[in-house]
Amino acid sequence: MVDKLSQDPKIIQEFIIEGAGCASCVGKIEKAIAKVADVDFVAMNFVDRSVLVKGNAKGDLIVKAVEGAGYHAKATNAQTAQASQEEKEQAEALYYKKLMKHCYLALALGVPLMFYGLFIGEMTVTSSTEQIAWLLVGLLTLAVMLTSGRHFYLGAYRSFKNHNANMDTLIALGTGTAWLYSMVVVLAPDILPLMARHVYFEASMMIIGLINLGLALELKARGKTSEAVKRLIGLQAKSASVIRDNQEVKISLEKVRLGDQVKIRPGEKIPVDGIILEGHSSLDEAMLTGEPMPVAKGPDDEVAAGTINTKGSFIFKATRIGKDTALAQIIQMVKQAQNAKPAIGRLADTISAYFVPSVMILAVVTGLIWLNFGPDPVVAFAIASASTLLIIACPCALGLATPMSVMVGVGKAAEAGVLIRNGEALQTASDLSVVVLDKTGTITQGKPSVTDIECFGELSPEEILKFSASLELNSEHPLGIAIVNSAKEKSIPLSSVEDFNAISGKGITGYVEQHSLALGNQRFMLEQGVDIRSQQDLAKAYASSAKTPLYFAIDGKLEAMIAISDPIKSDSISAIEALQGQGLRVIMLTGDNTHTAAAVAKHVGIDEYFADVLPADKADIIKKLQAQGEMVAMVGDGINDAPALALANVGFAIGTGTDVAIESADITLMRGALTSVVDAIEISKATLKNIKQNLFGAFIYNLIGIPLAAGVLYPFFGILLSPVIAGAAMALSSVTVVTNANRLRLLKPSLKTSIKTSQETLQRGEIA
Repeated sequence: MVDKLSQDPKIIQEFIIEGAGCASCVGKIEKAIAKVADVDFVAMNFVDRSVLVKGNAKGDLIVKAVEGAGYHAKATNAQTAQASQEEKEQAEALYYKKLMKHCYLALALGVPLMFYGLFIGEMTVTSSTEQIAWLLVGLLTLAVMLTSGRHFYLGAYRSFKNHNANMDTLIALGTGTAWLYSMVVVLAPDILPLMARHVYFEASMMIIGLINLGLALELKARGKTSEAVKRLIGLQAKSASVIRDNQEVKISLEKVRLGDQVKIRPGEKIPVDGIILEGHSSLDEAMLTGEPMPVAKGPDDEVAAGTINTKGSFIFKATRIGKDTALAQIIQMVKQAQNAKPAIGRLADTISAYFVPSVMILAVVTGLIWLNFGPDPVVAFAIASASTLLIIACPCALGLATPMSVMVGVGKAAEAGVLIRNGEALQTASDLSVVVLDKTGTITQGKPSVTDIECFGELSPEEILKFSASLELNSEHPLGIAIVNSAKEKSIPLSSVEDFNAISGKGITGYVEQHSLALGNQRFMLEQGVDIRSQQDLAKAYASSAKTPLYFAIDGKLEAMIAISDPIKSDSISAIEALQGQGLRVIMLTGDNTHTAAAVAKHVGIDEYFADVLPADKADIIKKLQAQGEMVAMVGDGINDAPALALANVGFAIGTGTDVAIESADITLMRGALTSVVDAIEISKATLKNIKQNLFGAFIYNLIGIPLAAGVLYPFFGILLSPVIAGAAMALSSVTVVTNANRLRLLKPSLKTSIKTSQETLQRGEIA
């Protein structure tokens, strides 16, 4: 999997944002950055307050743009990811404690005041004694507002300064209006009728206290959503032992240079990607491949950052460092996907952008309606209802609904070895109707081996293998590699080839030892004018046993047939059964002949298949299925799968496949297992369902809460919502969304039993 992830020539930069208080801030920050020259793409994740920027823009210009919008930005990168994550966690822990202190301080004054108003006396000003007492309470309330609520007022001021409005604006207006009205009652009670001389100091305190509590609980719950990325970052080594000037020195990870010789001891993490120069060991590569068994490594073998050396010591040469290591690319891909916005989430973003100004207008309209049509005291009712409306409206619940679920879902997928590139793929994967599977390397292991060599002339099997392997020496096709490996295992010396020519999906030709050679399938032999009629029954027999027959001709005459078998993966049957169990139509594509394709399809339980498919035909089949109204997923691993992967509604690339295939796909299956497709679809469906639940809850909360706060029930039942209840509801709405999104973390793969059954079937030899 090393160096198999997408390599975009454009730079991807990450920034941590400070001062973003609600969802409406997201659009403002993204718009500010998008205006910077050479920025091609920008996406902010409101959940972890991070921004990914793609393009060649300078980092300092991006920071200035963010600051110009009234926020602060700090750059981070792969080499400092672990340190940045630790700093972020420490900062969040301190902020949590700070929010709780603010909560306790505000409630310490608010709760006694509310208790007094409910059970002891009236919160009104009817005498000079009460006037002095409430003046002291008002000044004490102001002091608490400027400490516990200071961040709300500063945020509102920054937004006003930049001609914006956000959640801080609503809180500042609501609590500020309640306090100012109360101070007017205290300082000049005679200008108001007796019934309107009610103070709302307890409302300001309770609102600030409860919202601080909600923010603290939200922060605590949000921390759980990024656990997948935390674990990936935790795989990075903090230091490396390098050999410089013939001496071993221990240096920090960011100081490792390309070409450095790195010494690894038992139990140590591999700090960067590289190639072993000397020594032997076994590495735990579960983080990359999902395989629990350690993999033996020796000279010229590749090692990847984040894997663990189990035993033995070795020295390797650093070939990829920093953001170029496989682990850094995985972390980057996960973060990029977590910042992505599915189509369903854009509606919430659009609404959030206009939400706060709309609420402010509604608050003014509500106040005017009460002033003109409300009962006495109209001023008190107008102030109370407008303040309650400002407080209860919650853009954060809307803003968190999609990114929270996406963040948890993408992280859950990463834990299952599924790397999702973008939000579109996450949403589309939940609506699939057809899954198209390439055979070689997807259903089968992609490690074919020669099983039979049938000679028709005077040449021996060893001579046939020598000629065919010499011809295939320059080929990258799995079947060609199998023939070359078979010759190497038998220590057969190979000859050089001249005029080598490969015809995609058919066969190859060339000259070896002055003989014209041709190796390929039936169609290819017919095109070459080779008579194969006498051996077609043998070819059918091999194909019926799920073996691929290759015809071999020398100087235009058929000399042999080589049979190659590619074992079926242990999880293929269970994965295909699971896909079909979800109501998906499963189709197999292969360049193999009809008989081999039929045998493999029968073994794995697939009814529909296309055989003798050329690389260009795969994309055409995808087009035809889409023309029928199908939502099509393509799963493949080879270069010849790339066009079909790119064309499909969702492309799944096997992580052990080629770079081109991975770059063309929407989702990368790190572990190479077909069950990962099932996991990806299950996670996608669960994530989309979770997003819909969150959006429904957020919309319903605001659709019900805002009219209630405006006093729609008062004419019928005499009920007017208290600002304190509005503050509590507003705080809980965000916490509810975050908590619901975190339920995705409990999702578990559903294929453990069936995988075991499939493995037992293979061990009994029931599958070729």
